[in-house]
Amino acid sequence: MSIDPPGSASTVRRIMLGASLRRLREERGLARDEAGFHIRASESKISRMELGRVGFKTRDVEDLLTLYGVVDDDERRGLLEMVREANTPGWWHKYGEVLPNWFVTYVGLEEAAGVIRTYEVQFVPGLLQTAAYARSVIQLGYPDAPDAVIEQRVHLRMQRQERLTHRDGPRLWAVIDEAALKRPIGGRATMREQIQHLLEVATLPNITLQVMPFRFGMHAAEGGAFTILRFPEPDLSDVVYVEQLWGALYLDKREDVDPYLTAMEQLCVESTTPGATAEILGELLREM
Repeated sequence: MSIDPPGSASTVRRIMLGASLRRLREERGLARDEAGFHIRASESKISRMELGRVGFKTRDVEDLLTLYGVVDDDERRGLLEMVREANTPGWWHKYGEVLPNWFVTYVGLEEAAGVIRTYEVQFVPGLLQTAAYARSVIQLGYPDAPDAVIEQRVHLRMQRQERLTHRDGPRLWAVIDEAALKRPIGGRATMREQIQHLLEVATLPNITLQVMPFRFGMHAAEGGAFTILRFPEPDLSDVVYVEQLWGALYLDKREDVDPYLTAMEQLCVESTTPGATAEILGELLREM
């Protein structure tokens, strides 16, 4: 089976196909359990299909299209082609043995996003970590993991960063709490390298880096870290990713996403300008 190269969007294809099937079902006035009965499946499976959280069988999609009255050959052909694209494993699936199931979805969404906005409290964002810093963070989270597994996780994190240097790579807008920059992860040499790396990547045209300093006191995102993913496809809503200790939340309903968008806008207004960010990073380097 072929593997999607970096920059492909099988995850988004799943979401788009699921949204199309949901729209077609609703236009016919059918409930999920009725659709599920037609393809010998449960209502919950139809729900997961429509949310793009499972793979698709061509036969199931063909049967649903017939049930929904889709008889136009071109329309059917286009939707069935999306089945093939949606089922093509992404490059990150080769790390399946070391990736938690709840994080696989995030990597696919991140890979397809056109804009990534993130706020981090405890660590430097994964997309901006050096290999040494990432290794230290991963060892903290998985203290009993074999060295080979740690290195696989580090390599995955580094591979996720490659799109940022592509001409058509995503725009990354990161706000980092000052606490994350002053927390000694991996020792002095690792932190010096990490701060220097932040200074370098902040000069890239598609990366905006801001710092939320201690002196600003309380701010709009006291609740903790989160990431907002926006996609090039206009039919797809933003997705908010909130990581927890052993799992994650994926929010895509407007009423759930809006508070995070508001918090991010306020963070960007209240945090340092990119120029002042460089000054803070430079001062941190001089103190090390």
